[in-house]
Amino acid sequence: MLLALSAGLYAMFLAVDYRWNWSGVWKYRAQFGLGWLTTLAVSLAAMVVSVGLGFLLMLGARSRLDPVRLLSSGTIEIVRGSPLLVQLLIGYYIIAEALQIREQVVVGVVLLGGFHAAYLAEIFRGAVESIGASQLEAARAVGFDRSQTYRYVVIPQALRRALPGTTGQLVSLLKDSSLLSVIGIEELVQKVKVMNAASYAPLEGYLPLAVAYLILTLPLARLARKLEGRFAYET
Repeated sequence: MLLALSAGLYAMFLAVDYRWNWSGVWKYRAQFGLGWLTTLAVSLAAMVVSVGLGFLLMLGARSRLDPVRLLSSGTIEIVRGSPLLVQLLIGYYIIAEALQIREQVVVGVVLLGGFHAAYLAEIFRGAVESIGASQLEAARAVGFDRSQTYRYVVIPQALRRALPGTTGQLVSLLKDSSLLSVIGIEELVQKVKVMNAASYAPLEGYLPLAVAYLILTLPLARLARKLEGRFAYET
């Protein structure tokens, strides 16, 4: 279907006598590949940060200690209530500058991962709270303490239920990595902007850009569907 759509768009531009010029794209192919690899590396690192931090925020939001619960819940609401672009600008040009952190990639990974961690925390919380009270009572009846109940009863089931939402959030993370160019990280979008400025052929640059992101997001969605099928169970 994707190939058919691409062929249709290509034919449409041929019909209006659009003169394709792929020489500029080919000339900067090495830079394009470098930007794609940078996007992949930054996104994978941010995924690890987002999943780990999101799990911690979920535990904090469910903590019995009021300061921990309020801090975690407040962090989630503040992060979810402001745009990623604003957080990148404030995080890099104000906070990181004050702390004298010069590593753009490190700051970008932390900010991108932290942004999506707040959303993942809510996904994880919803999955955990969907576990029936009867199962928690059964775990207590067999002598499980709180940590054992989470380890053997709650988390295995919550992982299955959180998988679709988590996958969608990680796909969004991949696409949001394009905003990292505002703090000077030369990822894929930034490389394409430079390539377009040099070749004066923006359409020929943006089409490979779209394909490059699909190469990253489609396998992730396919993997999630396989995992959902593998972990499927009767309710």
